[in-house]
Amino acid sequence: MMNHSNFSHMMISGWNSRYSKILKEFNYEKKDDLDSAKMLDSLLGDEINLEKICGLIKNQTVFIVGAGPSLSYAIPILHQFKKTIKIVADSAVKYLIENGITPDIIVTDLDGDKETFRKIGKSKTIFVVHAHGDNISKLNLIKNFKNCIGTTQTKPFGKLQNFGGFTDGDRAVFLASYFKAKKIILLGMDFGKRIGKFSNTKPSERTIKLKKLKKAKSLLEWLAIKTKSELFTTSSPILGFKKIPFQNLDSIIT
Repeated sequence: MMNHSNFSHMMISGWNSRYSKILKEFNYEKKDDLDSAKMLDSLLGDEINLEKICGLIKNQTVFIVGAGPSLSYAIPILHQFKKTIKIVADSAVKYLIENGITPDIIVTDLDGDKETFRKIGKSKTIFVVHAHGDNISKLNLIKNFKNCIGTTQTKPFGKLQNFGGFTDGDRAVFLASYFKAKKIILLGMDFGKRIGKFSNTKPSERTIKLKKLKKAKSLLEWLAIKTKSELFTTSSPILGFKKIPFQNLDSIIT
C-alpha cells in the first residue's frame, strides 16, 4: 500500500502556465474554479481512493475511452479485452453501460447521464470528479458515489488533486500517466471536426466544444513529450501517440 503522503499534491511541471492560458482563451475566472474546488473538498469523504487508483493503473496497459464518433467501434474491443483497465470519460459512460461494460474509473465533471451515475455509484467504479467554475451546482451528486476522489485545475489543496488536463478525455490520459501506466491506448478519442452523438452536445455548444477538443489535443501532445508511458491511439493521429489499428491491439496488450 502506498502512503497517502506519496500523493501529496504533486503537480505536473508546467501546468500552471497552461492553466493561465486556458483561463485567458476561454474567458474563465480563476475565482469560480476555486469556489467550486472548495465546495468539492468540503463534500468529499475521508476515504482515500488514490491507493486503489494506483493499484489499478501502475505498470498496467489501460484503455482511455472517449465519446468521439468512433466510440461504437470500440465496443467489441472492450468486450474482447475484458481484463484491461478502462478509464472512461464522462459522456461515454452511458453508452458503455448500455453495452454491458462497466468502467473501472470514470473521469467526470458531472455533465454525463445522472441516472447512469446513480446506478453505478455504489459499485467498485472509482469516480474522479472535477471541480470547475461551471459545475458547482452539480457537485452534490457525489453523495451517490461510494468511491470518489476530487480534482481541481487550480493549485491542489485539502483532499483535491491536480493531475493535469482540461476536458474529461484528456484528464483521463493525464491521470493514467500520473499513476505510471505502462501503456495508454485511446479509444473513441477522435479530436476531429465531427462531434460524436455520444457526447450529447447541443448545436449551440458546438463551436465551444470543438475549441475545447482542440485544446485537449494540444495538451496531450504536450504530455507526450513528458510522460514515461507508451502512448497509442486507435483513432485520428496525435503527435507523440503511435497510431494502431484495432486488429493489432493483441500485439501490445499484455
